[in-house]
Amino acid sequence: MLLRTVMTPSHSPLTHVLYLHGFRSSPRSNKAQQMARTIARLQTPDRPIQWACPQLPPSPQQTLAELLALTADWPHDQMAVIGSSLGGFYATVLGEKLGCRVAVINPAVQPARDLARYIGEQTSYHDPADRFFFRPEFIDEFNAMAPYPITLPQRYWALIAKGDEVLNWEEMVAHYPGVELHLLEGSDHAVSDFEQHQDRLLHFLGLPTNPDGETPR
Repeated sequence: MLLRTVMTPSHSPLTHVLYLHGFRSSPRSNKAQQMARTIARLQTPDRPIQWACPQLPPSPQQTLAELLALTADWPHDQMAVIGSSLGGFYATVLGEKLGCRVAVINPAVQPARDLARYIGEQTSYHDPADRFFFRPEFIDEFNAMAPYPITLPQRYWALIAKGDEVLNWEEMVAHYPGVELHLLEGSDHAVSDFEQHQDRLLHFLGLPTNPDGETPR
């Protein structure tokens, strides 16, 4: 695994975490569920952490509006947004707007281009009975909120798999220059081995990874 590190600025202790799922996914995804359990385990009376993992609507414009409303009262220096695939795109949009910490996992960097072929009725991965319509105007909404190039790369952490069967890893890397990058030689789009890499994410977030409550040095 290739690791590219940058100097990480000092942050206030993390108090709020937002997880954003990918296209056709949901809060029931494996990574979302795993992170939810981890955040719950890390909760202590003197270190409360607010967790949110909403179901994202099909419309990018509506998604952004709902996420900004959800985080309106969150302290930007004490919050982080984690996003997978399309959620990584939205996490980057929020990071550029709010100046918060951002972690992306195989982020969709060109959703306007890549999702154009999905216009029409779609189903959810986790509930085939859940159907939604992906509209043509959503492509323009993606274009309107494109967050690249990113600013202050030291606020970003990226986990990108060369084995991603959906997105091009070189294109993803190119959109996050100078960030703390963990480049996996294999794996897949879902990062099915995410559990093996979670401690690195927790370290970036300033959260403990060991049972004794200490972060690795």
